[in-house]
Amino acid sequence: MIVEQIRVLIADDHPIVRQGLEIVINSQADMRLIGQAADGNEAVVLIRELKPDVIVMDLKMPVKNGLSAIEEIKKSDQKTPVLVLTSFTDDDMVISAIKLGANGVMLKDMPPEQLLDAIRDVFHGRSFLHPLVAQKLMLKIQHSATPVPVVHMLTNREIDVLRCLALGLSNREIAYKLSISTRTVTTHVRNILDKLGLDNRTQAALYAVEHGIEKKSAT
Repeated sequence: MIVEQIRVLIADDHPIVRQGLEIVINSQADMRLIGQAADGNEAVVLIRELKPDVIVMDLKMPVKNGLSAIEEIKKSDQKTPVLVLTSFTDDDMVISAIKLGANGVMLKDMPPEQLLDAIRDVFHGRSFLHPLVAQKLMLKIQHSATPVPVVHMLTNREIDVLRCLALGLSNREIAYKLSISTRTVTTHVRNILDKLGLDNRTQAALYAVEHGIEKKSAT
């Protein structure tokens, strides 16, 4: 039986981190590491040459940082998912990465199993926002700015779904929590993205945090 392999490219300026990621990724039957970059500029070049299925990107790198690399990648290729790898020392960089189109955010101290799940999530069109990241973003935004009122264009059910996205729940988990079908959840997520002019679920989760939607109770 032939197993579909997710072709992964990693970008991180620390050789030890790259070596660890290589071991973890290549240990999986459904994944294969096809390239490594030590800075953002090298990452952009390799991505164009190798056309990976998923990009694992650090934010703080020399020559060209992760933010500049993500911006350049997303301008030329909206489809290839970018999974941000961070130690979360700079909240503003993480927020900027999401707004530039990053499809997920994971922490460098995550267990290998969570890293692998995150790669699979973004490969299959889902987004990954680690709950600790969402929580820290929420606290930062709450203490730095007055929440902007929720736009009136969302229905109550869409707000419920958006709140669940901010909690990092999958479509199946949202369906269970709200007692609706996964197909209905998918429809709501698509409508939310269209109405708010967002590109992916991760941006929607950040939007929910910024606008205080995570405080509302799902019904």
